[in-house]
Amino acid sequence: MSATAIYPPKTYFDWVAILDLLKERSDDEAVLSAMLAGRIEWQTGVAERFTKKLIDVINYRMNAAIDRFQKEMSRSNGQERAIVQALLALRKELCFLSKAINLPAIPEKDRRQYYNLVISQANTVQSSLEDSAKMDRTGKLSSIVRRNRVNAF
Repeated sequence: MSATAIYPPKTYFDWVAILDLLKERSDDEAVLSAMLAGRIEWQTGVAERFTKKLIDVINYRMNAAIDRFQKEMSRSNGQERAIVQALLALRKELCFLSKAINLPAIPEKDRRQYYNLVISQANTVQSSLEDSAKMDRTGKLSSIVRRNRVNAF
């Protein structure tokens, strides 16, 4: 539970503040709830700045999630449980980010395009993981990666 209430953003200024909270990973569920209830006047200038800020924050979070995943994988020592946990944590973050960018405040055409950025990244990561897992001659890693897809949301 958050210490202070997070209200749905209504102005560009409000959105900047809430996107900063999103970037900091501050109370993700409350931030997402406020974002989903928020609105913004979709007009030239504001829309471009808003879009840039939103995509920058989502990319920052995706890169941080992938970095965390790679660190967890390097520490896993091939242990199945640790690999599965790392995959599931990455999937959870990518799923969250797909919700955070699929905002009702954004016009449908633009929203679909932004949402597809996250889905495309998740698909690319999954494909890369499957390709890397092929180097494991036992087939164990490949099986784990296919059973615990990071793009299954």
